[in-house]
Amino acid sequence: MKLISKYSKFIPYLYYIAVIAYWFTDINRSEGLTAYPILLFGIPFLWQLIKPNKQLNFSLGIVFVCLSSYLILAYLSDLFNIIDISTSTKTFIIYGGIFVFTNFLMALWMIRNSLKKAF
Repeated sequence: MKLISKYSKFIPYLYYIAVIAYWFTDINRSEGLTAYPILLFGIPFLWQLIKPNKQLNFSLGIVFVCLSSYLILAYLSDLFNIIDISTSTKTFIIYGGIFVFTNFLMALWMIRNSLKKAF
């Protein structure tokens, strides 16, 4: 249990690195060479794993809370049928909702990590 609590502060960064890696591989299959700039988005999260910085952590948390808030608004507009969508995209919306709320949760977790005394 002590080991889990010790490494639990790194979960948001590993999550975002995994999302960026998935995004890269998905775009790389269809677009090819143009997908490599996506890997640049993973540098701040990798840096937080190697050498944690409270200011970078707080900045990443705030940026991703803002982005996730916009994603939540878009998800809710789809959920409440403000825009008419087909049945096949309803399943995509379910998976998208899990992704959106997980992003928001991980961003809040990063902010919580930056507000702690010891990081």
